Amino acid sequence: MKRLFIALITLLSITFAFGQPKNYVTWSFSQKQIGPDEIELQFKANPEPGWHVYSQIETPDGPTPTSFEFVKSKDYQLLGKTIEPKPHETIEPLFDSAIVRSFDGPVVFRQRIKVLSSKPFVVNGEIYGMTCNESQCQAFSPPVVFQFSCSAAAALSGAEVPTQDVNSLPVKLDTAVTASSPKSSIQDIKSEFKAAMPKKAKDPLWFIFIAGFIGGLVALLTPCVFPMIPMTVSFFTKQSKSKAAGVRNALIYSVSIIVIYIALGLGVTLIFGADAMNNLATNVWFNLAFFVLLVVFAVSFLGAFEITLPSSFVNKMDARSEKGGLLGIFFMAFTLGLVSFSCTGPIIGTLLVEAAATGALAGPFFGMFGFSLALALPFGLFAAFPGWLNTLPKSGGWLNSVKVTLGFLELALALKFLSNADLVVQAGIITREVFLVLWIVIFGLLGMYLLGWFRLSHDSETKTLSVSRLMLAILTLSFTVYLIPGLWGAPLKLISGFPPPDFYSESPEGFGGKKSETGTASHAADLPEHAHRGPNGIPAFNDYYLALEYSKKVKKPLMIDFTGWACVNCRKMEGQVWSDSDVKRKLSEDFVLVSLYVDDKKQLEQDQQVEVMWNGTKRTLKSVGNRWSYLQNTKYLSSTQPQYWIIDWNETRLSDSTSYDPDIKKYIQWLDKGLQKFKSVHKN
Repeated sequence: MKRLFIALITLLSITFAFGQPKNYVTWSFSQKQIGPDEIELQFKANPEPGWHVYSQIETPDGPTPTSFEFVKSKDYQLLGKTIEPKPHETIEPLFDSAIVRSFDGPVVFRQRIKVLSSKPFVVNGEIYGMTCNESQCQAFSPPVVFQFSCSAAAALSGAEVPTQDVNSLPVKLDTAVTASSPKSSIQDIKSEFKAAMPKKAKDPLWFIFIAGFIGGLVALLTPCVFPMIPMTVSFFTKQSKSKAAGVRNALIYSVSIIVIYIALGLGVTLIFGADAMNNLATNVWFNLAFFVLLVVFAVSFLGAFEITLPSSFVNKMDARSEKGGLLGIFFMAFTLGLVSFSCTGPIIGTLLVEAAATGALAGPFFGMFGFSLALALPFGLFAAFPGWLNTLPKSGGWLNSVKVTLGFLELALALKFLSNADLVVQAGIITREVFLVLWIVIFGLLGMYLLGWFRLSHDSETKTLSVSRLMLAILTLSFTVYLIPGLWGAPLKLISGFPPPDFYSESPEGFGGKKSETGTASHAADLPEHAHRGPNGIPAFNDYYLALEYSKKVKKPLMIDFTGWACVNCRKMEGQVWSDSDVKRKLSEDFVLVSLYVDDKKQLEQDQQVEVMWNGTKRTLKSVGNRWSYLQNTKYLSSTQPQYWIIDWNETRLSDSTSYDPDIKKYIQWLDKGLQKFKSVHKN
């Protein structure tokens, strides 16, 4: 809501104010000769104190990045991209506490050009972006216009052109678009606030909060926590001098639980770093380590052993809880967390990893807030209304059944991390069929367990089935049956994003096929050279430059898919959107698809391992993923996956980029818009 309010207020101020709104950043430019036929154009942004401008590198769901658009001309050629100094990385509350890259003081952007004309010429263009302070944002509206007067003589003389204030230049709204520009020349002002507008149902913080809350509710039903509810509430009501005092103490106890778990989540994230934990999501060893950890937790839930913290530490905390007062209540809550660790630890660990994948502290905060709120709520409610305790089911064998059920679910989840590691290194071990077979066995056994067909070591004998247990068994076995057709190529949209993609398979499309070096099926008879069967059987390339050549050969636009083997949202788009018959047909017939995996660990050939400047640091591109990540970061100024672009073989951008959005109709409209632009550019 805060971002929506900021966007609306700024939009109204621009629309209804008399004259131009106050500019909080001034621009000036200069130029100098740096080679026999090269000129460096310099753009200097000078924001007012408290205001800042943003990097050209896009932040998902963040501010509008700064971008430069040049008018195409035969008189000069752009040499590389506009470069910038290393930006500051900060967490901004205005953008849901996302990590954004910005410049707080004067900053100079530089663009080299090669002089192609012997006559004087002009370099025209526009600068798009926005400037913000702690409470508001202002787009460059209208876009900042720049104009350089250049000539071959000036380029060769070595003279430096004096700096000129560009805010006094006339505004031009008909500026042509360069081949590298992702935007049209005339911008609807609403698009300037696109990055500042709130996301609706897709806001990950809401999902993380809800996931945390559900995790807390599940933790309540474990044998480590559930019996503590009546015991703790009875303690407060009996030991307190009045009912009001009992309610107050129980509420303090509940608040203490929330504070403790939020502090735990933020502490773990601060120690390891939110961004670092996010980057670990594609790390092979991290995924393998977490697979082992979840298997250990699952085996513990199934009854093989108990995971407990050192008894001396627990006893010490328990002794402090007996001192009374606010501190005693706090240590009572702390002791609950310690003694229930064997049940809550696996849930918290899984939640923290998923929450940290947002790359910001807000993820773990909201995740642990949801978890602790669900965990603390019963203690406050039952203390306020002690009569409700009589409605609670009695402790018994059903609590162990909950724990065993969680064990099966932990095993299923562990396979996802093993699959991630396998996909990243392209080992070809946990293929789609292997993954689904293991899930079918796990959920099939869970259904049998719920029906009472077998018992584990700590289970009591089940003489009759409750209705709730029977309904859960029906759902579990139905889900098991639902998974079976996936072995023969069914899309399985309910779990899209969890199993490996359909082309990472022993028998793609259910018909078998020869395995290629990339782990995908190759059908040389009906595929272009260097292409393979991608998601849903769509012909796809894995090399950007080979795809460009083929695009030119067949005179079709190129659809770039920046993706990742461990990217869940990428698999969801492939399973939910690309599986649509219209989308599949368009991608197969009207476009050349190239999928670039930015986390592919395969080593590049020696002659392709080049040294580059990346974010102000010299780096050698050693892996395939490095190569495509560098391409996305420098040429397309983004690092989010999935991200889609439509270009032609000259690398002219024919559309704005789009990312994860399961709206099929909107995706088709985006494809059609890019296709129409391609046809208008290449009429002949």
